[in-house]
Amino acid sequence: MDQQEIVRVFEEFFEKYKKTEGDRSSWSAHWTEQMPSGASVEVNMTKCPKGTTFKVFKNGSKLGEISGWDAFFAEMERMVGEDWDPETFFGSMRDFS
Repeated sequence: MDQQEIVRVFEEFFEKYKKTEGDRSSWSAHWTEQMPSGASVEVNMTKCPKGTTFKVFKNGSKLGEISGWDAFFAEMERMVGEDWDPETFFGSMRDFS
């Protein structure tokens, strides 16, 4: 799955399942998936006037935050490590939406 397809899948999922964060200026949606390695990876995408932010968790522990799609693609593998499998993560998200 290429980057363009990943953005399309997550954006469609976000539009379908987003929830407001209080004052209706911030919206978020999250997806959790079991990776082939056995690790649980969760990504929470939040959109607000400042832009798009991704909060990344592995096995329930927050690994950090990433701002914007370019940084997402540059940082996810480094942040999650060998447990990151974008085909599994986004394939399941696409199938669910």
